[in-house]
Amino acid sequence: MASMNDKDYYAILGVEKDASTDDIRKAFQQKARKLHPDINKEPDAEERFKEVSEAYAVLSDPDKRKRYDALRSGNPFAGYGSAPSQQGGYSDPFGFGGGPFGWGPFGNATSRRRSRAYRPRAGADVVYELTVDAETASSGARRGVTYQRYVSCDACHGSGSVESDHPATCPTCGGRGHITVDTGLFGVMAMTCPECEGTGRVVADPCSACGGSGRTLSASEVVIDVPAGSHDGDEVRVPGMGNAGTNGSEAGDFVCRVCVPEERLTQRQANGCNLIGFALPFLAFGLLTGMLASFAVFIALLFLFGGYLVVRDGLRRSGRWWRNAGVAVLNGLSNGFFIALFLMMMFSCTAGLGTRGYMGPGVYYF
Repeated sequence: MASMNDKDYYAILGVEKDASTDDIRKAFQQKARKLHPDINKEPDAEERFKEVSEAYAVLSDPDKRKRYDALRSGNPFAGYGSAPSQQGGYSDPFGFGGGPFGWGPFGNATSRRRSRAYRPRAGADVVYELTVDAETASSGARRGVTYQRYVSCDACHGSGSVESDHPATCPTCGGRGHITVDTGLFGVMAMTCPECEGTGRVVADPCSACGGSGRTLSASEVVIDVPAGSHDGDEVRVPGMGNAGTNGSEAGDFVCRVCVPEERLTQRQANGCNLIGFALPFLAFGLLTGMLASFAVFIALLFLFGGYLVVRDGLRRSGRWWRNAGVAVLNGLSNGFFIALFLMMMFSCTAGLGTRGYMGPGVYYF
């Protein structure tokens, strides 16, 4: 049997040496469909299927592919480490993170891949921030919003399949969701099936309009009624107007988040309130224990710097703003309480030890 570096995995899959991960994946899917032993009854079909699976197992992994290329070039020590993708960062052949099959702000909505995988998933919510002034929030308002979202595909009515009503068992993995490949030098690898992406099921006849996902990108409009008496951070939810789910699953909601700048602390002000709150436990413990002088400079600096950060961006008249400031102070107080208690106990113990004197064996005077 030929060793790994004697095999031309690129030729086995029928791709160029600079082929992208997506091209390698598609080539493997096409080869695997034709050579799977359950479909192809030729005597050498099983052996060829294993060879194609072995080629995909190596070339779909950036690190293994780099090492394989190094071995083929005659330098077995080059090519160790991660391989950056052409878009920057690191490529991810199985679709996690920001790779070519990654998850975008619409919950896998940004992917333009064509996949047979049958993967019903509820659509993600679309979150929209609507900025209004305090007067508008108090009196209420109606606003029209135009936005992009994924809607149910008209061609296949959201199922992802044009004619078949039910998904089919994946021909590549036999419904297991994974395949096992003996790569020789790299050992036996268990990997997610690239055909069904681990689900074990595929769309029988993928819709050409949506690629089998059951949804397409479209512009939508929604009218938002901001109720009277709204405040910063309140949400108005419109059911079913978020992204459509894949393969007929339910759609998410459109969530309008009300933003009232007059009621919102800036990040600088929030930090200032936290510092003020952090100083309060030190002030209280110092007064109770009579050790205020030991922490006076520290406490004064916290109050002065915290107050400066709060007033720098301007105080607000809104009652909700003051409530938010109070919450930020309480957060800082909770963070400082245990630290202040611990330090006061340490100082108290240290001061107590300093009052002891030694006047003979076994006798201590205080």
